[in-house]
Amino acid sequence: MMTASSKLSALFAAKHDGQPSATHPYDVTLILIALALMSIGVVIVTSASMPVADRLHDNPFYFAIRHGIYIVGAIIAAMVVLNLPMQFWRMTNPYLLLAAIALLLAVLVVGRTVNGSTRWLAIGPITIQAAEPAKLFFFAYLAGYLVRRYEEVTENLKGFIKPLVVFFALAMLLLLQPDLGTVVVMFATTIGLLFLAGARLWQFFALVFAGILAVVALIVFEEYRMKRVTSFLDPWADPFGAGYQLTQSLMAYGRGNWFGQGLGNSLQKLEFLPEAHTDFVMAILAEELGFAGVLAVLGLILWMVLRALSIGNKALEKGRAFDGYLAYSIGIWFSFQTAVNIGASAGILPTKGLTLPLVSYGGSSLIVMSVAVAILLRIDFELRVDGVQAIGRGDGKDGKKRTRRKKPFSSNEVQAKETAKLEKNTDDEDFSSSTVEAKPATKKSTAEDEGKAGIKAILARVAQEADNG
Repeated sequence: MMTASSKLSALFAAKHDGQPSATHPYDVTLILIALALMSIGVVIVTSASMPVADRLHDNPFYFAIRHGIYIVGAIIAAMVVLNLPMQFWRMTNPYLLLAAIALLLAVLVVGRTVNGSTRWLAIGPITIQAAEPAKLFFFAYLAGYLVRRYEEVTENLKGFIKPLVVFFALAMLLLLQPDLGTVVVMFATTIGLLFLAGARLWQFFALVFAGILAVVALIVFEEYRMKRVTSFLDPWADPFGAGYQLTQSLMAYGRGNWFGQGLGNSLQKLEFLPEAHTDFVMAILAEELGFAGVLAVLGLILWMVLRALSIGNKALEKGRAFDGYLAYSIGIWFSFQTAVNIGASAGILPTKGLTLPLVSYGGSSLIVMSVAVAILLRIDFELRVDGVQAIGRGDGKDGKKRTRRKKPFSSNEVQAKETAKLEKNTDDEDFSSSTVEAKPATKKSTAEDEGKAGIKAILARVAQEADNG
């Protein structure tokens, strides 16, 4: 009796005495942040793209309509990925790496060239920027590698270098497009993930130093990149040449002041600032909504990054190393890409063609980053479900599952079973095996008997509740 009572009491306490259980199976905060960024993106892309869309397509809403279609596609893709268990990513991440390599090779063979860069695959009416899914697939592979080879990564140099060889192969394919910005983002994420996984400090600093030397060499030995750096250092030296785009972007930031010129009142979007609705959408947002608008967007992205890192930390605490590393990589990816995009438009970093997560115009970027958010939601969902199942399935301390009854017992049946067990273990007391209400006790009812009967009724109700749900 005491064993059954203690188990039922523990179950009751676990379900009712602790913190209140979550009312939502998913992280509603993360969903709202993503939708808020998408909504801001729709408004700013529509405003920034109207002049160029009217000139090129005789329809001021051409890019806005396409952006809306991309958002619908991104939400559908996110919903599909949300239904994929994390086991799928754990099992398929090596094949995803092969898919990333195949996409980057296909771009070099049959890709479409725009503004001197070959980065897009045209499949009928659909255009895919191969670097976007390649980033996500590589991060999934890297997370899987760190789980499979954790001891090698943390204990010897060979395990530390292996993922860098894979990164080097992808970087070479990206530089042939050329796309140095994506290489830098992938390199920064790789460094951060290896550091969080526990790589030795001397390896970490050696990798950082080697990466900086490689980036400097790529800039020095490529003339157009060198021009970007020199124009970044002093854009006003050639404001109508190499420094034109940056000077126009800085004018947009300067006109924005604290609260902006008002939505739709930007002057730089009147085809003074190239790529106003893609890479430099933040400059238009700053001009129309001011410092307050920029701060709001940065706050939302920071909030999302912190949620990603928090989810990764919880996953590692629960023993889900792959999920934790993948969540970490998504958080680092989002934060660094945001820093590069805004830094380039504000003159803090050299100009690079990277989109602002969930805000800038671009179907591939929007869909892939929405999928990344869906992966975060799935990781968080599985962590929440694990906690519920641990209580619901009645696992013991020995870790063995107990078979759940197909049909819940009624209150009377449970009470009868408990009373029968009591009769076997008690020699000096005689309780009836039927229910308290149906048949009175043979002995004269005492206060102690009534108290025990009440306790049994409560335990029976708790047992019924546990069996029902």
